[in-house]
Amino acid sequence: MRTLIIKLFLCFSTLLLLGGKTNFVLVMTDDQGWGQTGYYNHPVLKTPNLDKMATGGLRFDRFYSGGPVCSPTRATILTGRTHDRTGVFDHGYALRKQEKTLPQALLKEGYSTGHFGKWHLCGLRGAGVPILRTDTHGPHVFGFEKWLSVTNFFDLNPIMSRQGKFEEFKGDSSEIIVDEALKFMQQETKRGKPFFCVIWYGTPHSPWIALDKDKKEFKNLDKDSQAHYAELKAMDRSIGTLRKGLKDMKVDQNTLVWFTSDNGGLPKINPSSTGGLRDYKGSLYEGGIRVPSIIEWPSKIKNSQISKYPAGSVDIFPTIADIAGIPKSAMLNPIDGLSLTPLFESKISKREKPLIFSSRGRMAVIENDWKIISLPEDTGRKIELYNLSTDPIESNNEFHPKHPQVIRLRKFLVASRKSIEKSVKGKDYKSGLVLPQPARIFWTELPEYRDFFPEWKDRPEYKSRLSRF
Repeated sequence: MRTLIIKLFLCFSTLLLLGGKTNFVLVMTDDQGWGQTGYYNHPVLKTPNLDKMATGGLRFDRFYSGGPVCSPTRATILTGRTHDRTGVFDHGYALRKQEKTLPQALLKEGYSTGHFGKWHLCGLRGAGVPILRTDTHGPHVFGFEKWLSVTNFFDLNPIMSRQGKFEEFKGDSSEIIVDEALKFMQQETKRGKPFFCVIWYGTPHSPWIALDKDKKEFKNLDKDSQAHYAELKAMDRSIGTLRKGLKDMKVDQNTLVWFTSDNGGLPKINPSSTGGLRDYKGSLYEGGIRVPSIIEWPSKIKNSQISKYPAGSVDIFPTIADIAGIPKSAMLNPIDGLSLTPLFESKISKREKPLIFSSRGRMAVIENDWKIISLPEDTGRKIELYNLSTDPIESNNEFHPKHPQVIRLRKFLVASRKSIEKSVKGKDYKSGLVLPQPARIFWTELPEYRDFFPEWKDRPEYKSRLSRF
């Protein structure tokens, strides 16, 4: 009894210290498919720590990334807007500084903000390199006070940038950034500050380079699949470290941890990464945009829930804004997401605002059970319609020009396209114009990195590109 009283006192004391504010931790993998979790009964991959999150939290069975590739989803999470609006049309595009971001909003509410891992919103392509202190579109520009980040995907024994200072690490990249993120959270908790911490893994993006101890379990798979799944095993282990760290700090009860992936799974990985869904990363079919997602928040979500409500990365900013009391003026209109807080008490049955996807000239709209896709063709556009409640693998195209769902959703799709076109032109900004953006280039084209070429030329992640120099 005495032990219980002490624990309750410590938890209450911590809440008082933080002013009762909820901490937020956003965790995102890189190229993990919808089917790649233990709780979906994957044939070879076990994810005991994600399973524990799902058992104690809110598991989304229909959660969608912001886009079908990496940078777009990152832009969507930070803004609450479908990515084409923000100028992040594809992987490697820079996020416009005219956008309003979630970390900027939380800073104004007294939060400490930190980013750890993959950034990929600064206009640089190629394997991830440490972000320069002088980068005009790095994490610090968009509201992150502390950051240990790389431009793109990163792997075993990474070189990273801590506020512009390059540091080399040894070990699995997922475990490294979780350890570093926990140091940030511990520091801010001691200071009595609520925190917003973003952990964006480089796993399981290619090239797949895993620890030998993690590959043993998958020895019967082909080389790439073996390393791919070994990376996911290490990632799940880091989730366990994160959850334990929050408990040890006595802040787990009042910390919302949101786990997801940046896009659908990869082809040529065996067993399949998408759990039987159609297509893969890069596609607007379910296999390209439906991803695993869990929210764990013990003080609010007390019982395990499994939701089939269609939600997505676009909802993260509005949901956190709702919880943290962020004013609507902190978000740039149009906002495409909505708050999911009513889901915490199972109050939502139907989504009121459809999910919109705009990528590479293609569009899709998901409204509860129905999904319409518009694909460019030489002679116009091809329209497809699927009922996801009866056909989740999108095998039966129900399109007919007079189908009532086609008529209704097509009107919404056209209106959404026109709205996005205005955003692309900068009409959402006060100036009505888009400020100059960094070129979308490979980091090898920047003179600031050339001094590092000799030092990095034999590193596996850079070798193929640097061999040209």
